[in-house]
Amino acid sequence: MDKQYTYLLINFLTVLFPVALSFDKRVAFYKNWKFIFPGLFLSGCLFLVWDYVFTLTGVWTFNPEYIVGIYLYRLPLEEILFFFTVPFSCIFIYACLNHYFNKPMPLGPGRYVSFALMGVSLVLVLVFRGSVYTVVTFSLLLALLFYACFILRVTFLNRFYRAYLVSLLPFYIVNGLLTSIPVVLYNDAENMGARVGSIPLEDHFYLMALLLTNLLFFHYFKKK
Repeated sequence: MDKQYTYLLINFLTVLFPVALSFDKRVAFYKNWKFIFPGLFLSGCLFLVWDYVFTLTGVWTFNPEYIVGIYLYRLPLEEILFFFTVPFSCIFIYACLNHYFNKPMPLGPGRYVSFALMGVSLVLVLVFRGSVYTVVTFSLLLALLFYACFILRVTFLNRFYRAYLVSLLPFYIVNGLLTSIPVVLYNDAENMGARVGSIPLEDHFYLMALLLTNLLFFHYFKKK
């Protein structure tokens, strides 16, 4: 296979099993698609604006050897697809866990974890205020958690954190490939410089913000 299809193939494999297993009779994930796709579009628009600005300012760049060369506003086609394939797959994990482990969960632990994350996010924003990726990532996460906890008072935070932890398994495969090949190259002047393997620490919380955004939209459209 020509290596220019690398990022496209990673996207395809990311979403392959969630789509194929959507029609399993037990979870019947396909029935939720009508609630998921509007949120994917809205969150995709939000994160793609962020992505575009970061690409424009050199926070990260894309290795032309591993992309097909189709761009929209300087963003490779594969990067645009990323904001649909990854959250779709994470919501699939969320739905499966909720189906197979459906005992009621106390609200307290999820809220305490959220409070701790808000505190850590605030500290990191202040300490690394000169690093754009760090500041934007943790500012967004802080705002999302505050909105979820104090404005919406959502009751699914425990299930969200459970799905997030499980999502880290495929995350390490996907982002590990993207950052080690590398398909995506990071400017370490704009992040903390801390990595798990080849993956910037911020990416873990970027995923958390992306998943939480999509779940907020998912539950909103499901209630309408």
